[in-house]
Amino acid sequence: MLRVGALLRAAPGLRRTELLRGRSSCCPRLLCCAPVPVAASRGLSGTDRSPGEAPAPAPGWYGSLSDSAPVHLCEDLLVSVQQLSGLPWWMSIMAATLTVRTAVTLPLAAYQLLIVCKVEALQAEISELAKRLRYEVLVRAKERGWTEKQSRFQFKKNLRRIVSQLYIRDNCHPFKASLLVWVQLPLWISLSLALRNLSLNQSALQEELAAGGALWFSDLTVPDSTWILPVCLGLTNLLIVEVFSLQRVGVSGVQRLVLNGIRGFCVLMIPIAAVVPSSMALYWFTSSLVGFSHNLILRSPAVHKILRLPTRRSETPYRDLLSAFISKCGLKQTSNVPDSQFYKL
Repeated sequence: MLRVGALLRAAPGLRRTELLRGRSSCCPRLLCCAPVPVAASRGLSGTDRSPGEAPAPAPGWYGSLSDSAPVHLCEDLLVSVQQLSGLPWWMSIMAATLTVRTAVTLPLAAYQLLIVCKVEALQAEISELAKRLRYEVLVRAKERGWTEKQSRFQFKKNLRRIVSQLYIRDNCHPFKASLLVWVQLPLWISLSLALRNLSLNQSALQEELAAGGALWFSDLTVPDSTWILPVCLGLTNLLIVEVFSLQRVGVSGVQRLVLNGIRGFCVLMIPIAAVVPSSMALYWFTSSLVGFSHNLILRSPAVHKILRLPTRRSETPYRDLLSAFISKCGLKQTSNVPDSQFYKL
């Protein structure tokens, strides 16, 4: 089975929509023998056009987004992985998810961890410089007769300048830690819409996806009527949130509110995943599992040595995580099992 990229190279003069729909007259045998995915020319409703009809613009922002170039690239990626590997579609979706998240988001997550550790290492120096600055501002305020408001303004302005210089010196501006979100979120949306487009009835691969499932989700083009995938997705996301919250000490009211909001969103994803095609729900579930495994890998002391983190980390992160989970759930207080038995994994 030829790939989309091969067809594009074989017929460079063809438009994308003509090539994918197999309606070109200059290369009919090539297009007939190579079923190619992605009906890129259909609108949001998926209605086919007649051969002589001009392309109609996709209605609304959602139609434009689902017909955008990043989504089409993700469609081609998914199709290429399936054709090159020869795996069933459900395994191919999982393999593509693992590959993309490991190749793209895992290095960004490691970079985020490095930036966060550098910022944490600066806190002691910032605290010491803030004390010296406060003394200097008090001396200058007495000399020039500043009011308390003026003194506070001078202190905050100079402290921001000092902190900014420290970030530049160590190349660890906190905004760099958000790079993972700015890459992962668009990637997640693009792959989700790509799977949705491939699962539509007008897609050339709809029949393959309909027979490419397994177990209870044998048809990847319809929602999971058993709700097993959606519930597994919600539980996995909640597990990730709770593990993340275990490493937070002294959570403020705002942070607790944000944390509860994220928990609510994890629960909300369950009914959403129950009404989308199973291919999307499978991708979301696999992505969450891979993200959770990456989170555990980045806690390893061996990884910390490779990254040369500036702050000292625990040598037993997994034992500490289990201990924090047990303490949070109150299992130690209600159990007569010794501590040593809890840590034998």
